[in-house]
Amino acid sequence: MRVAIIDDEKIAGEMVKRILDQEGFDVELYLTATSFLGTMQQFPFEIVFIDLKLPDMDGLTLLNRVKQIREETEAIIITGHGSVETALGATEKGAFYYINKPCKRNDIRLIASRAREKIALKEENRKLKLAALHQTDLMTGFVGISPAMQEIFVMIKKLAMVNCNVLLQAETGTGKQMVAQSIHALSPRKNSPFVCFNCGGFTEELISSELFGYEKGAFTGASKVKIGLFEAAEGGTVFLDEIGEMPPSMQVKLLHVLQERQIMRVGGTRSIDLDLRILAATNRDLRAAVQKGTFREDLFFRLNVVGLHLPRLAERYEDIPILISHFIDKFNLAFGRKVKGVSSQVLDLLMAYDYPGNVRELENIIQRALALTDGENIHIHDLPDSIQHLAEEFIGTEGLISLEDVEKRHIAAVLEKTNYNKKLTSEILKIPRTTLWRRMKKYRLLHCEEKGVKTPNKKTTP
Repeated sequence: MRVAIIDDEKIAGEMVKRILDQEGFDVELYLTATSFLGTMQQFPFEIVFIDLKLPDMDGLTLLNRVKQIREETEAIIITGHGSVETALGATEKGAFYYINKPCKRNDIRLIASRAREKIALKEENRKLKLAALHQTDLMTGFVGISPAMQEIFVMIKKLAMVNCNVLLQAETGTGKQMVAQSIHALSPRKNSPFVCFNCGGFTEELISSELFGYEKGAFTGASKVKIGLFEAAEGGTVFLDEIGEMPPSMQVKLLHVLQERQIMRVGGTRSIDLDLRILAATNRDLRAAVQKGTFREDLFFRLNVVGLHLPRLAERYEDIPILISHFIDKFNLAFGRKVKGVSSQVLDLLMAYDYPGNVRELENIIQRALALTDGENIHIHDLPDSIQHLAEEFIGTEGLISLEDVEKRHIAAVLEKTNYNKKLTSEILKIPRTTLWRRMKKYRLLHCEEKGVKTPNKKTTP
């Protein structure tokens, strides 16, 4: 991997070069920005170390030029004139990290290694995304290259071609409805309706009227005939989600539909023949429910002609980077944003998280982060608090974190100690109160009133 060092202090630059040479990088040293840019335009570098103070160009200006030539290049700012403000300016303009002179050997090794890993991961994700997009051409909205998902894709294609009932068993948020939609979309019934109904949380009367429909005058308020979902799906597919929540009396009626392929509207006197396929899903253990007597055994076997288990997201971790990229693209389009990706720390954290809410939880995490981030990449402070709390322990074992995250955590800690007294906090941090206010707004720390915290210097009325 090609690395450039742009530093007018030749001795300092050569020291960094020796360290990186030992790490296996192909390193070139430049004493001016002009000489470096001539090479960069012809043969771009993957990683650049930029001194903030150069004789012919400001380091941040050079950073902008680098990103214009090759956006994927990772830049590390080196300076002996550092400040938090300058560091934040560098990271906001796309710098990967920011370190002060004199540079420590271990810091240089670690930062260069992390930059190399990030570049390699981006390239791998690009290839995986292309493979996933090829798969998505056939699967409705599915993204995944893990062995577990490849098995699911094979099963979907097989099941699409046979007209049998299928029972999908998986935790909430794993994509049961998307599997059902894919089976329908690849089946001979694809040009007929696909109808969904969630069986949980409804009374028997409501389920009956929704699925079977009713005749005019069947009950008070039935002023006209209503076509039920079974009739509406004629020739197509009905997906019954949370089938384990269906009341016992409705289980009997559903069993009749599966056996006879007929329904009778509520208040009706004649049977209506149906041509449809039924797919069902549950996050419960239906075999255990059968043993307890809460779910009919004969209905279970009718539904479970083929049983399909969907893996948890934690069981298909290879798909997490691709899913992150997929959801960023999705919400960039929805929100009109141009977020490019996540920081390396965020990716590490999201890869290690357990996801009790599975893919749906990851989607919500990315949606929230993309809506809140102010930069081109999603950082740790853009994540929900429940995940941010894991960051300190996780990153503590990994080494370096971004200066933005350091600053946010330090300001939050001082605010907590001063009971959100802004005057005292600004004195401790040695920054103007206006700067503190901007930092609190940026890092979303303006929540003392929401927490019921009363600042000591603020008068309260009884």
